Amino acid sequence: MNEKKLTENERIKRESDFLRGHIAEALADTSTGGIPADDQQLLKFLGATQQDDRDLRQARKKAGLESAFSFMVRLRLPGGVISPAQWLTMDALASEFGNNTLKLTTRQSVQIHGILKSHLCSSLRRIHAAALGTLASSGDATRNVMVGQGEGAALAEVAALAEQVSRELEPQTPAYHEIWLGEKKVLSSEPVEPLYGPTYLPRKFKIAFTLPPDNSVDIYAHDLGFVAIVEGDKVVGYDVLVGGGMGCAYGNASSFPRLADMVGFCRPEEVPAVAKAVLLVHRDFSDRTDRKLSRLRYTIATRGVEWFCTELQARMGFALEPVREFSLTSHGDPEVVSESRLHVFVECGRVKDGLKTALQQVAQLPVGPFLITANQNLILTGLTPELRREVLRLLAAHGAEGAVSGLRRHASACTSLPFCPMSFTDSERFLPTLLGQLEPHLRRLGLWEERIICRMTGCPNGCTRPYVAELAFVGKGPRKYNIWLGGAPNGTRLGYIWKQAVPAEELVDTLLPALERFALTRRAGESFGDWAFNHKEELQ
Repeated sequence: MNEKKLTENERIKRESDFLRGHIAEALADTSTGGIPADDQQLLKFLGATQQDDRDLRQARKKAGLESAFSFMVRLRLPGGVISPAQWLTMDALASEFGNNTLKLTTRQSVQIHGILKSHLCSSLRRIHAAALGTLASSGDATRNVMVGQGEGAALAEVAALAEQVSRELEPQTPAYHEIWLGEKKVLSSEPVEPLYGPTYLPRKFKIAFTLPPDNSVDIYAHDLGFVAIVEGDKVVGYDVLVGGGMGCAYGNASSFPRLADMVGFCRPEEVPAVAKAVLLVHRDFSDRTDRKLSRLRYTIATRGVEWFCTELQARMGFALEPVREFSLTSHGDPEVVSESRLHVFVECGRVKDGLKTALQQVAQLPVGPFLITANQNLILTGLTPELRREVLRLLAAHGAEGAVSGLRRHASACTSLPFCPMSFTDSERFLPTLLGQLEPHLRRLGLWEERIICRMTGCPNGCTRPYVAELAFVGKGPRKYNIWLGGAPNGTRLGYIWKQAVPAEELVDTLLPALERFALTRRAGESFGDWAFNHKEELQ
């Protein structure tokens, strides 16, 4: 019987000498602004992704020029916690070497776009000097570990455990320090990657923690989720969810978004062992012959939850306990946090212009850490009443704080064009315009304050987790979008495709009748997502 051939990515990883490849030589080559294809794949593991400006691609090709190559650098930032001093480092790097903006991601990280190859190493050295890192912020490894919102002793305990899991599941390759920091290669008889092995994972592995009732991290949308169970004021353990994921591929019925399954409960001290065991099942059984089907969710969907639990227990050496009950309220950001904290709306996660300047000045005040939310916004901490007034003054002075509709406040967008190579159409550049076209109608219908979780992506990979949103626009082709409706307001239900391949200029007219019917027929307190789910048949 003929076995299916492994993907090219598997060959690249196997031959890479634990992610070294020929990256160092490629970065030193001044004859081109890019690096070879194999090394591009390896460089992702080390925190940098080669991109080119797709707006310029055809013109440069016609002129006989190579593409306008640059690199995106993304932090590994467990829980989205970044100190004011570290924020200023990233802000300065964006100004000096990037496109003068910062992008907050839906995995609570920070991206800088537009860094030229000649500036990569110096940028990464400055990131390292600020006690930050980029290892495994991309690539086939454990990605940035997310933590839900809240405060107090219980949340602090959850965040500390998430940071521990992030640290213990990081790749151990010395390539990161050799390439970015210039350290010499040291030979050792010890295994280089005792957890990952020489070919790492079949695909990425995403982990999130949350403390109910918050679900801002969309706990059902990840490979592995831990839901903190609190009794009194103590975290007694975590419910374990496995097999969630948002991406899919058009024209491939075997590829689909999936909500995670609840498989049991573990004690806090067992969490790292559970995380490692789930990762090992993914490493050993997920498909390495088709990257479109290589996420853990497809392994579980194909083999079954019972099979997965058997394999998991064999690797842990103990059984999970029965699940505990919990309740989730919303997967949006809270409107009000607390007196010592301030929620700052960042449209589509893009920190630029007046907001960038205001946050530079805020970061020089004696405030606490900045917290990046899973919905691409910021929470400023450690505020006294005086500091709060000064922060609000700075935001207002730079035009960075003002009233926005509920729909806009709870909207997210991926980067998409011009940088993302997988995007079919615009997302971040178009969503604010679309919302501006919708907002007069929202005001007319009495829906200005309505909290509607809205997501947009330029392709079906689902980086903003659109398939659990109440309203989503997913790129289908150039300036065309599928409209999804019906996700639950607390992030516990997948939506459904309502309309397909709608041209960008027709989105408002297509959606408006549904919004008008919602305003007229909704029950008291009924969310837009629940209404669209309950009226699915008549909306079709």
